Amino acid sequence: MSVRRRLTTATGAVLLTLAVAGCSGLGRTAVGTISYETEREVGVTVTSPSVKGCHRLAPSGATRVENNTLVDIVLYPTLDCRGKDSTYLPADTTDEIVPETLPWRSYSVIH
Repeated sequence: MSVRRRLTTATGAVLLTLAVAGCSGLGRTAVGTISYETEREVGVTVTSPSVKGCHRLAPSGATRVENNTLVDIVLYPTLDCRGKDSTYLPADTTDEIVPETLPWRSYSVIH
């Protein structure tokens, strides 16, 4: 094997290692959008939210949510993604609150 060929192979291996190391630190996201309407009838769209943690919705809450991502989400009437009155919303579906119920104030991603 020639010196040039070994150098090319070694350089390729180093570049591949750097590329993999650089990408591994990126946060995973729910590819797509989550759109919702607030109690004040304002439309909001979130693009590719992180799959980690609890995500707060607008301060007035959401009355209608469209999950146009590749993953399912859970909606909560609390700010901290806790409580028994949660709503499971599969990917590519929409849901609205029932009249006289609390709006959704946060969501988490199922991954």
